[in-house]
Amino acid sequence: MTLQAPDLGFTVEQLSPEEGWHCSHFFYQFDRQILASLSEQEVEQGRMDFVAAVDAEKTSAPHRIQLGIVSGHKADFSLMMMDPDPLKIQSIHQQIRAGKLGPAIKTTWSYVSISEISEYVLSIEDYRKRLESEGEDASSVEKKVAAYQGRLGKMNYQRLTPDFPDYPVSSFYPMNKWRYPGANWFTLSSSHRQKLMSEHARSGIKFAGKVSQLITVGVGMDDWEWGVTLWATNPKHLKQIVYDMRFDEASAKYAEFGPFYTSYQATPEAVLKFCLV
Repeated sequence: MTLQAPDLGFTVEQLSPEEGWHCSHFFYQFDRQILASLSEQEVEQGRMDFVAAVDAEKTSAPHRIQLGIVSGHKADFSLMMMDPDPLKIQSIHQQIRAGKLGPAIKTTWSYVSISEISEYVLSIEDYRKRLESEGEDASSVEKKVAAYQGRLGKMNYQRLTPDFPDYPVSSFYPMNKWRYPGANWFTLSSSHRQKLMSEHARSGIKFAGKVSQLITVGVGMDDWEWGVTLWATNPKHLKQIVYDMRFDEASAKYAEFGPFYTSYQATPEAVLKFCLV
């Protein structure tokens, strides 16, 4: 089953960010009572509808799509998608709901956001100035600046249009940069916020090769200001990176966290086999 987006009188270009992509996280749960009321034929057709809806290879699929089996009671499975066109993302959600299994699939939560290059990502010149302010000698500064320049493009690609890593587990949670009235992030000077975020980044760098991170922005689009997606080679790394980074002032004093959803990456067929036991 393929739903065609309606002609709303505007182009994809009008809906696309100047840089970055739209990003949506959906979380679903099967209604066992409704499932039990479906015939074997309806369930079998529903399985085919579901697999077709989330087929990442079809021409109408978003640029990035990933399914996961959710651990815990908050959902049965998760779906993360990214694309320049927000309606292409939304159409996948509607196709899931429109299939034969649709009445038995309840959306428990969702988060809408956009990828961006954070204002706290240092330019080449700002990185040079930071090294110099930290007392690095001229030779060391030049080597580190050259290395930073070499990897900045790849890092910004991953911030804007990321390839989803082939890691088995992920964690998603929303957050606000505000914890209590006396610690309002947005009243701090730009330089102080930059300093705190630099400290925060240094805490996370030791997890390179173990954890991959994507920060997307929901300001003006959803109830939480930012969404954090972490992919890890092992669940223990999810626990450790969040624990370690909460000691940084940027988190300990200024971060308010929403619900956490842990997912184990799976194909559409595996989701159905696992959930429809």
